[in-house]
Amino acid sequence: MRYPKECILKDCEEAVIRPLKSEDESLLGRFYKHIPESDRWCMRYDTTRPETVRKWIANMDNGSVFSIIALCNNEIIGHGSLHFREFGATKHVGRFRIVVMPELRNKRLGTWILLDLIQAAMDRGLKALRTDLVKDLEDAAIEAVKKFDFFQRGKLENYAIDPQGNKHDMVIMIKRLHANWTDY
Repeated sequence: MRYPKECILKDCEEAVIRPLKSEDESLLGRFYKHIPESDRWCMRYDTTRPETVRKWIANMDNGSVFSIIALCNNEIIGHGSLHFREFGATKHVGRFRIVVMPELRNKRLGTWILLDLIQAAMDRGLKALRTDLVKDLEDAAIEAVKKFDFFQRGKLENYAIDPQGNKHDMVIMIKRLHANWTDY
């Protein structure tokens, strides 16, 4: 893939997508501080902690994560990461996560990021993509990935517990990948 990549959002606003760089650490930290806790509680790490972002930046070159950002006016407005393994029973499966600023959701930014992550997975020869999403909180994301031929492979009932103690189902969404786009 060639970067930087310019994209036009639904409201004709422009954004630039490119790989995350080590000098983006402070920008990425600022981005996650603007993501509401109601969106962050289901993430694996506390993204508001500088140590978390610093560790992500330090581990960028270990070959197991492809991370891209979307920028507008020199600020990060979206972040996507594709995680993969070099060894083991699931080395053919990539896992991804996409986070978009709340005010820029439903403007196709997540779609642009997802397309790049799918292409990156195909370029690495992965056979499937997986994302785990929390029912009730991430219903819009569940519907969005379905448009890209993801299907629900499993459901973990009452698996996620929100900060108020409410239980939510976690759905496992899978997409089978092909060698190139003409195979779809």
